[in-house]
Amino acid sequence: MAKFELKLPKMGESVAEATVTNWLKEVGDTIELDEPVVEIATDKVDSEVPSEVEGVLVEKLFEADDVVQVGQTIAIIETEGEGDATPEPAKSEANEDNTSEEENASEQAAEQMLTEAKETTSTPSISNDGERFYSPLVKSIAQEEGIAQEELDQVEGTGLEGRVTKDDILTYVAKRKDGGAPSKPAAKPTQAVKQETPAVPVSVNGGDEIIEMSRMGKMISKHMIASVQTSAHVQSFIEVDVTNIWNWRNKVKNEFQKREGEKLTFTPIFMEAVAKAIRDFPMINISVDGDKVIKKKDINLGMAAALPDGNLIVPVIKKADQLNLVGMAKAVNDLASRARAGKLKPDDTVGGTYTVTNVGTFGSVMGTPIINQPQVGILALGAIRKVPAVIETPDGDFIGIRQKMFLSHSYDHRVVNGALGGQFVQRVAQYLEAWDVDRAV
Repeated sequence: MAKFELKLPKMGESVAEATVTNWLKEVGDTIELDEPVVEIATDKVDSEVPSEVEGVLVEKLFEADDVVQVGQTIAIIETEGEGDATPEPAKSEANEDNTSEEENASEQAAEQMLTEAKETTSTPSISNDGERFYSPLVKSIAQEEGIAQEELDQVEGTGLEGRVTKDDILTYVAKRKDGGAPSKPAAKPTQAVKQETPAVPVSVNGGDEIIEMSRMGKMISKHMIASVQTSAHVQSFIEVDVTNIWNWRNKVKNEFQKREGEKLTFTPIFMEAVAKAIRDFPMINISVDGDKVIKKKDINLGMAAALPDGNLIVPVIKKADQLNLVGMAKAVNDLASRARAGKLKPDDTVGGTYTVTNVGTFGSVMGTPIINQPQVGILALGAIRKVPAVIETPDGDFIGIRQKMFLSHSYDHRVVNGALGGQFVQRVAQYLEAWDVDRAV
C-alpha cells in the first residue's frame, strides 16, 4: 500500500491560507478520484478540495476551524501499490541500509509531530473560538511552554490580519524566559481592562433569540471595519437619465436572448460605461501600498453578487474594458449564477481593481458603499424610477416622465481628490445618457 499526501492547493492570487470548515470524508472512508474530501474557506470564497487519487482516508491532520497554509498536507490517503505515492529517485544498494534507517527515523519523527499537532488541536485551553486563529504549530508551542489561552491572546501577531506566526510565538517565549515578557495577562493592565469592558453592553431578555454570526458574516464585518479605518471615505452623487437605455433594452432583450441564450440585464450596460470611464480616468484604477500608489494595467471590475444566505460576494470580471456588450452580459450572468449556486472558484474573486454594486436591486434609491480594499473606489447603482423631469428642446422646455437613477461614488480621499472622484462618476453618467437608441447588439 502507498500513502498519498493531500495538500492544500493554490487558491488564487494573494490567497496564502484557508480555514477548514467541514470534513466530507472520515477516517476509513473510500475516496474516488476527484471526489471532494474537505470543505475550506478563504476570505474570498468557500471551496472544496478534491482528491487526486483513489484510496482510503487514513489520517486527518487538521480539524474544523484550523488554518492551513497553501502547500501544507491536510490529509493522508492510502492507495493501491507499494511504497510512497510520490515517486522518489532510485537508490544504490550500498546506501539501502542507511536510507532505511533514515526513513524509519523520519517516519517516527513525522508521526510524533502529527500526534503532538492533533493533541494540541484538541486541547481545550487553546481554541479558535475567539477573534484570532492559531495554527497547530503555534498551539503546540504554546502548550509546551505552558501558555494559556488568555496569555496567547496578548501576543502581538505580525501575520495576516494580526495572526500569530511561528516567529512571533518563539520571540515571545524567548522574552518570557528572560523576564522581558509577562507570564500572565494580568501584567498588562491596560489591555486586560480593554478586553473586560465591552464597548456597548447588550441586554438580553427572556424572549430574545441569540443567533451565532456566520463565518462569512464575521469576515465581512472585519473587512468593513478595516476598510473604514484604512480609507478616508468620501461620496459624490449624480442623477442620470437612463430613458434611452430603458427603451432600447426593452426593444432588443427578446432578440438578444433568442440569439445568445442569455438574458440582457441593465448590469452589463452599466459595467461597460464604468469600464470606459476608467479608461478615461486611469487614476481611479489604482491601489495604495503604504506611501506608494500602484496604477493597475488591467481593468478588472468587481461585481457585488448575492449569496444563498443573503451575504454579498464580489466576483471579478477580468479585463472588462476588452469585452463587448455580448461578452460582458455573458460574464455577468455566469458569475451571478455561480455565486447564487455557491460554485464560485477562488480565482473568480481576486484581482479586482474597481467595484460596482447594484443597491437598486433591493429598492434603494442610493447608497454609500464601503470601499473594497485595496481598491480606492466603488460605485453604487440606485433603483431606476419614473420621475417628472424638465425636458429641454429647441422649441422650449416642458415637463415629461423620464426613467432616472442615482449613481453614488465612494472613493478614497487619501489618493482621489474631489475633482477626480466627481469627474469620474460624471463621465459614467455621460456615457449612459448618450446611449445610442439605434445601437445593434
